[in-house]
Amino acid sequence: MKNILVLHTGGTISMSENDYGAVDTNSSNPLMKQANLSGEDFHVTSKEFMNLPSPHMTPETMLTLQQEIKKEYENFDGFVITHGTDTLEETAYFLDLTLNSSKPIVVTGAMRSSNSIGSDGLHNLISAIRIAFNNESRNRGVLVALNDQIHAARFVTKAHTTNVETFESPSVGPIGEVLHDTIAYYFNPKPIAPIQINQVVQQVYLLKAYAGMDADLFNHVAKKSGNGLIIEGTGAGNLPPTVLPALQKVIDHQIPVFLVARGYRGNAEPVYTYEGGGEQLVKMGVNFVHGLNGQKARIKLLIGISAGLSNDGLKEYLSNNF
Repeated sequence: MKNILVLHTGGTISMSENDYGAVDTNSSNPLMKQANLSGEDFHVTSKEFMNLPSPHMTPETMLTLQQEIKKEYENFDGFVITHGTDTLEETAYFLDLTLNSSKPIVVTGAMRSSNSIGSDGLHNLISAIRIAFNNESRNRGVLVALNDQIHAARFVTKAHTTNVETFESPSVGPIGEVLHDTIAYYFNPKPIAPIQINQVVQQVYLLKAYAGMDADLFNHVAKKSGNGLIIEGTGAGNLPPTVLPALQKVIDHQIPVFLVARGYRGNAEPVYTYEGGGEQLVKMGVNFVHGLNGQKARIKLLIGISAGLSNDGLKEYLSNNF
């Protein structure tokens, strides 16, 4: 008999439509009434741990969730987390980077509220529980499971605002799927060495480059003496020349600066030599990151800084994503 702990944190999976068709939070998660989802060979314990829309999640609440899993780790054989989809990938990646777990940890959610037509929440929850008690799910890092697909936390992203098939892993695709009578895995990503943190730093920023961008936001980061900066560069990793003097101020303030591509697929690479091109940015002290989008790169930089890494340590930590 395996014991599975379900930690509910809020999100659409726990919400309901009102009489006017708008979706709102409930005082408690309706799925809790269906929490007795145990089977012949597994027992489910369900706990309403938080009740937050996912835009309300912060690195601090992610750390609180991580600490709860660590506290209960020896008592259960697998864990399922229900979560709002907007920031689900960030929480899943945070847990993936900071938990040393051979046991399955599965994050799921829903795109339709609990009482809407075609609600997907209960189906996703049952699928996540099936994944969590499956022996093949061990030693695969934190998993994200919705719409019968299983994704690795490091690759997955929310790709559609409302469709139930919203979660994708653009670089590699899903690593497995939920079938009628089994769980099928296709490959296993290289394990991530977890990093231990007891707190999370503030003022780690994410800026997205755009045509005609001026220096104001970079000047703000330099003025605030932030702890770190992620930039989503255009194309293969370039910036408008108008931001370069302010970017240099950020670098001169010893603020670590890392750049990812803002494009949906591919990686940032220092290809161009023109003003603001990737080669110039590298010479200025900008570090290029492969395999992560902006929000995940920010989570990883925040964790690295919170763990006390700096300079070369941060460069090595953020470069190892495949």
